[in-house]
Amino acid sequence: MKAENMNAIQLVSRRGFLERFVSAGALIIGAPVLNQVLGAAEGDNTPFHPSVYLGIEPSGIVVIIAHRSEMGTGIRSVLPMIAADELDADWKRVKVEQAIGDAKYGDQNTDGSCSITNFCTAFQEAGATARTMLESAAATKWNVPAKECQVKFHQVIHTPSGRKAEFGELVALAAKQPVPKKEDLKFKSPSEYRYVGKDMPTIDLDNLCTGRGKFGIDAKMPGMVYASIERPPVFGGKLSSVDDTETRKVRGVQETIKMDGFKPPYGFQPLGGVAVIADNTWTAMQGRKKLKVEWDLGPHASYESEAYKKLLLDTARKPCKVVRNTGDVDAEFARASKVHEAAYYVPLLAHAPMEPPAAVAEFKDGKVVAYAAVQDPQGAQDIVAKSLGIDKKDVTCHVTLLGGGFGRKSKPDFVAEAAILSKKLGKPVKVVWSREDDLHFDYYHSVAGMYLKASTDAKGRPTAWLQRSVFPSIGNMFAPDSDYAAGFEMEMGWINVPYDIPNHRAENGPVKNHVRIGWLRSVSNIYHAFAVQSFTDELAAAANRDRVEYMLDLLGEPRKMNMKPDGPHRAAAGDKMDQFPLDTERWRRVIELAAEKSGWANKKASQGRALGIASHWSFNTYVAAVVDAEVDTRGQLHVHRVDIAADPGKIINPDRVNAQFEGASVFGASIAMMGEITAQDGKIQQSNFHNYPVARMTEAPLKTHVHIVASNEAPAGVGEPGVPPMAPAICNAIFAATGKRIRELPIKKNKLV
Repeated sequence: MKAENMNAIQLVSRRGFLERFVSAGALIIGAPVLNQVLGAAEGDNTPFHPSVYLGIEPSGIVVIIAHRSEMGTGIRSVLPMIAADELDADWKRVKVEQAIGDAKYGDQNTDGSCSITNFCTAFQEAGATARTMLESAAATKWNVPAKECQVKFHQVIHTPSGRKAEFGELVALAAKQPVPKKEDLKFKSPSEYRYVGKDMPTIDLDNLCTGRGKFGIDAKMPGMVYASIERPPVFGGKLSSVDDTETRKVRGVQETIKMDGFKPPYGFQPLGGVAVIADNTWTAMQGRKKLKVEWDLGPHASYESEAYKKLLLDTARKPCKVVRNTGDVDAEFARASKVHEAAYYVPLLAHAPMEPPAAVAEFKDGKVVAYAAVQDPQGAQDIVAKSLGIDKKDVTCHVTLLGGGFGRKSKPDFVAEAAILSKKLGKPVKVVWSREDDLHFDYYHSVAGMYLKASTDAKGRPTAWLQRSVFPSIGNMFAPDSDYAAGFEMEMGWINVPYDIPNHRAENGPVKNHVRIGWLRSVSNIYHAFAVQSFTDELAAAANRDRVEYMLDLLGEPRKMNMKPDGPHRAAAGDKMDQFPLDTERWRRVIELAAEKSGWANKKASQGRALGIASHWSFNTYVAAVVDAEVDTRGQLHVHRVDIAADPGKIINPDRVNAQFEGASVFGASIAMMGEITAQDGKIQQSNFHNYPVARMTEAPLKTHVHIVASNEAPAGVGEPGVPPMAPAICNAIFAATGKRIRELPIKKNKLV
């Protein structure tokens, strides 16, 4: 992969030091000044930079910077679509370039389903600014009022006379125009959109279909060597001794290098161990197998999954820290004649992306250049700089395509490994994790135990509702004593259960972690949705009420709730929570739509086959899923059909939105049916897809139908919100079909007949 093809700055500006002046703050303000300093004149070769995200070359090519990482969502195409549409550019004359890690782009962590939420406006403004300045340039060229000039499909047209000018003709003049204030920008109306709201193929489609897409595992640097790392088998373990005699006998092995472990908190630090350096990855892995290593396994060697599950569930049955309280739950329970209670469990989960972590890095002259499949290049800059004791600005991180991520590749420990080894060796080093490494040393999605209790009236409606959730927090990454959940974890489906119940209390219990905990696609919403939506179904069943009607009844009258997480942590909408209050009317609509499209009212349960429903709100998107599931006479589960109704607000590319919910159907079904990571003596027991399976074609939902609510609300997330309702919807369908209630995941651990 050529460096120039990864470096957006060089491609867009080609002007060395002065471009750094522009990038240090607001490029919009600096661009005209910079062009004047360089002596720009009409007809010269100076490009036009109205925004940090957008530039126009003298050839007329519009260069749009993709600052988020592409891992199958289409974001590398969708954000540029917004700018191109607002500019009214010809998409065939748009070149999208991947940004390096750089704070000037704002947040680059492609995580939390917030790329469109947080950057739709920025890219609209980039396109509108360029359009306005081009129209002003044309007015100057023709000596006419700017209001008579209008951009239309890569040209500026003087409406009264019909004169036209291509973008390229106006670049130099446009660079000299005053930059319009944001409040003065005029945006297209939806009826004028050329690309937004339309199905558009992604810019990477051809390369992906022809094998030309460049992923982290494909990245190369001249003169690089390859490393495979033997890491401590228990979290926090340390190297005691190593005998590499046999390893060095393997042809192609060059040497072995000891690597220090992390210092708490673990964050994104490498785990340490012994690296085998070789001529290629295969040889490094073969040499690694011959290492004779002794470890000090440390305090987590006693960690065992079954005992930990019991601890979680026992803690959940005791009073915990109150995180939400309405009314008087205890008083209502004391006088209730009918009470229902249940406990739920979700195990550790692994990310298991198809492309395991991979990176290549070179330390040279006090600086690092890296190519990696990362979700957050700025995070990679930071951990590499800290690991090597250099300035963050001296770390350049190029972002390749990602062969899946699901949150794993926003933790760039593997980039730091490559950089550390490069410094020790004085040459570029490529680190590739095996599937075994990926499963043994993941940042696991948290295990959770939950307890719910409700008293009900004569119609089965809750008069009091108590819920407790206990799980090791992601907060442990950065604060080792974080025994309780972080605020943002509580906001994910726990403190914001939307039911209209007079007495409602939510609690969170403490627990220590024994493995690296990190975020996975939809995060705490997975286990919270499973518990809340399963319990809702149990209450409806106990009352002998239709599940859809019961769920709508619990939602109550339309209203808006604004429950913010405590603490300094970023919520799903970044700092825009006030724009996204929980709206129960929108929630009701997705339930009704899913029921309608699935034929809920007309499909009655038969022996072994039935429908199940669940709904959830996450990343400011409302989702309901209806699952048509069958348990055959052998106890095998078959998911025949999934209907997902979603309201994510304004849609940019419907095809990409549908694809995300289709993928969520498979992903959610897979982790519900078979996802489980376990530990014995502190060591992870799963090693590959034979004992950490993912759904195959014969096991995945046969059909998934996605139904999007038309909306003019602000755009919300779509990458993750389809996952949480899947597990409870499947389990609720199993109960309706068989009478078997599933309270512990994965489903495969339960006998269904």
